[in-house]
Amino acid sequence: MQPLLDWLTGLPPVALYLALAVVAGIENVFPPFPADTVVAFGAFLAARGEATLPGVILATWIGNVAGAMLMYALGRRFGARAMERRLGGAGAVRKFERFHARYGMASLFLSRFLPGVRAVVPPVAGALRIPALRAGVLMAAASAIWYGTIAAIAFRIGDDWERLRDAVGSSVRVMGLVATAVVVAALLVIWLRRRRARSDA
Repeated sequence: MQPLLDWLTGLPPVALYLALAVVAGIENVFPPFPADTVVAFGAFLAARGEATLPGVILATWIGNVAGAMLMYALGRRFGARAMERRLGGAGAVRKFERFHARYGMASLFLSRFLPGVRAVVPPVAGALRIPALRAGVLMAAASAIWYGTIAAIAFRIGDDWERLRDAVGSSVRVMGLVATAVVVAALLVIWLRRRRARSDA
């Protein structure tokens, strides 16, 4: 991890943007990759040099969406089962499949905020033959919120990398808890609406 961060430190703005795009895309292919930390460090470096916060957010967003759509295409071509081991096992795949079967398209957006599930969303969406445009728009919206927040925190926090790393770690945990609460609330609202619709029918 440290050699990667050291390498990022010496990059000019354009190369930094490209590196962040690649890092954010890799997260979809190799879920254990610490993309959140690397993106935070990239935003931190941008604040110290000539790069800009919008540039960091845009590069990260494009890379993450591109990686997600690549995995969507692979899932559509080979099926989610063929990639279960790489994605974190059958448990995460089945969990998202249950989410989607019960809550429909909302599950694509909401599940991208859940650790342990977010990486399986693109390939399973492809395997389920969810239309590419709909899947892409929902995943892109979730990516913009997640990485936009991380980059903004890192860009504004100051000059202390150790403090930044601790703050980002805490922020990601808090964001995960908040996202989980939002997901639960959204799923509850969807369930109540469906129950009311069945009662009215």
